[in-house]
Amino acid sequence: MKLLRSLDLRGWLLAATAACCFVLSGAIAAFGSTVSAGGVPDERKQPMKFNWIACEPNCQRNSEGNRQGWVSAVGIITVDTPRDFEDFARGRQLGGATVVLNSGGGSVNDTITLGRRFRELGLLTTVGISLQKQKGQDLYPSVAPEARCESMCVFLLLSGSKRYVPEGAHVRVHQIWMGDRADDAKAASYTAQDLMIVERDIGRLAKYTFDMGGTGDLLSLALNVPPWESLHELNASELRLTNLVTTDLLADVLPQVDAPAMAKLSQKAQDRAAVGANQQPAISDHNG
Repeated sequence: MKLLRSLDLRGWLLAATAACCFVLSGAIAAFGSTVSAGGVPDERKQPMKFNWIACEPNCQRNSEGNRQGWVSAVGIITVDTPRDFEDFARGRQLGGATVVLNSGGGSVNDTITLGRRFRELGLLTTVGISLQKQKGQDLYPSVAPEARCESMCVFLLLSGSKRYVPEGAHVRVHQIWMGDRADDAKAASYTAQDLMIVERDIGRLAKYTFDMGGTGDLLSLALNVPPWESLHELNASELRLTNLVTTDLLADVLPQVDAPAMAKLSQKAQDRAAVGANQQPAISDHNG
């Protein structure tokens, strides 16, 4: 908690939301447009949906003896998301499975609840877009790396017992803030009760971060980005420094994926890790 004590009151009050905002204590915030330029709904900005991606007929079994496939988790984490996950998980053997994330963030407290459930199940986490790849007349499940995991999604990524981030993925952090006042944080009015809620939830997030094996550097990086600035994208050194990445091997989280592009990116990540092994990671100053 040394990190949190080093933050002055002004720093705490400058907390902000996810890609468009976080949701704090059940206060639902507007997440911006949910329709893409082509008129197609942006699933990443809709409430999170869970889907099981089966790898039949070429499935192996994971370390817990369950058939391999993975969970696709796309969208915003809301107050309903932990319950939706329990409904999805009912009757499934998910122990040791991998969750592939593509999300703009969401509720602080509900992310904490969901993340603790993921850790309880021993789930693995990564970032990507689940898709079907054509091979001849057959379709095979695959994962594209060009996905986003932003704001509270980053803390959900942290819940994996093993965590892999492909080179093409975007992992971005931001401060937390009152969801109903995130659109114009500077002009909004705040009460002592609001300050209490922000401080309380920062404390909860800090405890969760350390419980999941994250470092204070993750909190420091996130809490330095106010809502009127762009999200900070974590570089390779920062992903390591914050303990968001625990492996550079795609096969450690998705051994069943037949995706040459992902495999190539994984090799690049290993080469990058080897080059950086003797270098001291650096944290950029984002105070603006």
